[in-house]
Amino acid sequence: MTGGGSGSHRRAHGNQGPVTVVVTGVGGASLGEQCLKALRAASTGYRIIATDLVRESFGLTLADVSHVVPPASDEGYLTEMLRLCAEHRVEALIPTSEAELRVVSGARDRFAERGIFLPINRHELICAGDDKFEALEKISAAGVRTPAHLAVESIDEAAAWSDFPCVVKPAYGGSGSANVFIAQSADELRALAGYLLGFEERVAIEEYVGDAHSEFTVAVLRDMEGVLIHSIAIRRALLGGISNRAKVPNRTGRSELGKVLAISSGISQGRIDDFPEVRGPCEALAEELDSRGPLNIQCRVHRGELVVFEINPRFSGTTALRALAGFNEPDLLIRLHVLGKSVERGFRYRHGTVLRGLSEVFYPDPE
Repeated sequence: MTGGGSGSHRRAHGNQGPVTVVVTGVGGASLGEQCLKALRAASTGYRIIATDLVRESFGLTLADVSHVVPPASDEGYLTEMLRLCAEHRVEALIPTSEAELRVVSGARDRFAERGIFLPINRHELICAGDDKFEALEKISAAGVRTPAHLAVESIDEAAAWSDFPCVVKPAYGGSGSANVFIAQSADELRALAGYLLGFEERVAIEEYVGDAHSEFTVAVLRDMEGVLIHSIAIRRALLGGISNRAKVPNRTGRSELGKVLAISSGISQGRIDDFPEVRGPCEALAEELDSRGPLNIQCRVHRGELVVFEINPRFSGTTALRALAGFNEPDLLIRLHVLGKSVERGFRYRHGTVLRGLSEVFYPDPE
């Protein structure tokens, strides 16, 4: 099946050079860096323009051309991005930070009229994914189990919660599991909710479900018309130091949750396999949500049942890891919708274990 339809931006006839792509937010260990690495790993061949807020950004060293741009909240952000796209004859733009995704998806017509492909999800779903409580409500409405959850705006409201352990986090936005904590008692919940409410208007409290060995991060990739291309699941190895944001001994007496309670750092590693009992329900959820483009689903299997605790309608922090296995999401969408190439659906990708570490780069001072 080849690209076409409202989501496609086929390149001009006769243009045989590499596709020029802008990838934003490429700071160290970021989603942007992951997308950049995935494009670099593709056989298609890309000319990559990378952007970030600061010059001291690891991902800028991996690009063909780099630019420092204003934050998405700046009134000049869209003007600058459109200028860069025109200057470099850009054919696709991948905004990766949540702030940039909201702004760019809300102005997608301005990019479309310039022939720039945006491999991003629907604006409404992107906004719903930012609101963690609204996302859980949408998941529940789609018939998929979620953890018990409550949104609170005061410490007094948090006192209504009585199921421990629980996860406490900002109800809106956030990435890389920042400011996500585990509370094992009412006293801990009050302290953590009070801390978060010091700088957040609303806090989400969620039931802690399953053990640290039962968590998956799942990509469900659908084309821009909403037709499934494929899905892939990674069973997370959460207990290694690089992979967890929080790791505490289980003091609740609930042995079914394991000896250690853990929350992912967003820097995932683990096992890639078929996992049909995970991928199948996630594909069905993506269909119910009318997902278009990339969708990442965070879930655990508890007592044989899939429990989804978060959706992110974007590429993920495991994009390059999946590309190593032959599941290259940004490349698939660009080949389909920009180059008009045939894309096999349900293709085979490799199974195995993916591990991560740190790498370094040195900038010498000018002579």
